Amino acid sequence: HTAFAYLYFGDGDFGGTFASATRLLIFGAGETIQVTADKIGAKFLLISGKPLGEPIARYGPFVMNTQQEIMEAVKELRDGTFIKHG
Repeated sequence: HTAFAYLYFGDGDFGGTFASATRLLIFGAGETIQVTADKIGAKFLLISGKPLGEPIARYGPFVMNTQQEIMEAVKELRDGTFIKHG
């Protein structure tokens, strides 16, 4: 499985990698991660899923397969046609 953590509050050690708030940590296949927070604690989202085996392009909140798809989504958002009803 593929996994990543988004640390949105505090500081912590993620398997030997120290991170502060608003950091995204991406883990390799089969990794086991131990998380240790500092005195103020840490809050993070841990996301895991089966790999799709597809190319991934990302930009801000957009995740698509290609940069062209990202550019189209940004244009649709700006034009007010991003949300499809049907």
